[in-house]
Amino acid sequence: MTFQKDFYAEHPEVSAMTEAQVAAAMKELNANIEGKQPHPKPVRSFDHIELAPEVKTALTGAGFAAPSPIQSVGWPTALSGRDMVGIAQTGSGKTLAYLLPGLVHIAAQPPLRPGDGSLALVIAPTRELALQIHGEAVKFLGNSTHVRTTAVFGGVSRYGQAADLRRGSELVIATPGRLLDFLESGVTNLKRVTYLCLDEADRMLDMGFEPQIRKVVSQIRPDRQTLMWSATWPKEIQRLARDFCREDPVKLTIGTEELSLNKNITQQIEVVGEFDKRGRFMDWIRGVAGVETKVLVFTETKRGADSLCRELQYQSLSAEAIHGDKDQRQRDRAISDFKSGKVTVLVATDVAQRGLDIKDVMYVCNYDLPKTLEDYIHRIGRTGRAGRTGTAVTFFPADAYTPDVIRMARQIAKAMRDIGQAPPQALLEVAGGR
Repeated sequence: MTFQKDFYAEHPEVSAMTEAQVAAAMKELNANIEGKQPHPKPVRSFDHIELAPEVKTALTGAGFAAPSPIQSVGWPTALSGRDMVGIAQTGSGKTLAYLLPGLVHIAAQPPLRPGDGSLALVIAPTRELALQIHGEAVKFLGNSTHVRTTAVFGGVSRYGQAADLRRGSELVIATPGRLLDFLESGVTNLKRVTYLCLDEADRMLDMGFEPQIRKVVSQIRPDRQTLMWSATWPKEIQRLARDFCREDPVKLTIGTEELSLNKNITQQIEVVGEFDKRGRFMDWIRGVAGVETKVLVFTETKRGADSLCRELQYQSLSAEAIHGDKDQRQRDRAISDFKSGKVTVLVATDVAQRGLDIKDVMYVCNYDLPKTLEDYIHRIGRTGRAGRTGTAVTFFPADAYTPDVIRMARQIAKAMRDIGQAPPQALLEVAGGR
């Protein structure tokens, strides 16, 4: 069965762009394109692509004044039916860069028949991210009745998900393990999948999911359209791209292929002794936490998250904690309450550093120092999303500058310089002046 996948009609204003104008626009977007010609010209307005009126309304309602850099080039690429690899940091708007073309793709395919699997499949590393993507899809589907979507992930009963899959879902967003479980038990199949997206591919490899991903992809028709998204471009991701994408995919990089800080985040460093840290933190959070202000706080341990949450509640602040010992229902409820504003402070271990896409988090606090620069970047990247500004506060221990603490200070200082920001004096003192 053949299928349609090229839906892109270039807007006259885009067609009229000269090579010099395209180059200037790409420089402004901090974007780079490689791969087989022709390369798409960037779209700079929502009017440059054909979107349903309700989708445009939802985009502006979500705070988007214009396509983000990844959307500006990603939309024409994906709508053209081409395979692509997107390298972009979290908070760049990449979810909509593949979801909206995916919905266009689904709408153009013959309807599902009894026993068919999905038409589009998004694979994500964590249940939190799968739920985030599912929420975005539902929001932008509007009142559409011809696209059903199902999120498939572990940690909860499989029966509701299995029932949805058997009834038929045009769009499935899944974690690798649970999806493979359903495939092996015959609940669903991938024979109709013609639009495949791998989100946070680097994270999936870090979590050891490569064998499961390969088993899943081996069951999808080879003439599908494939989109891969990653924050970095290591050799392992390059190998996956060669194996999963046809011919020479378009490779779109926004910013750098290395993990980097978000320029829109103001970074504050507090150097404080362990004995004084709790009091300093409480003074700080009482000054910033309010009815309309969301604060995400990271701790190193589950016990530390629960202890800090109890202290915040004792101080009459609306707070919840999420970590690996909480069951999925508790975590989902806490995240939902945080999104809605019912809870204004969410205390989390690193279970939440990736996959949490809450656009109006104004403050992130590293109550405990993360172990690596990558963890630091992902943690503070929960604020300043989708072009907004944010503030990240990090507590460095003053009692003893261990080699690990000094190393982190030096790495953060270098990462700040790499994006043109001056490291604060407090950080340089911890780093030994470097």
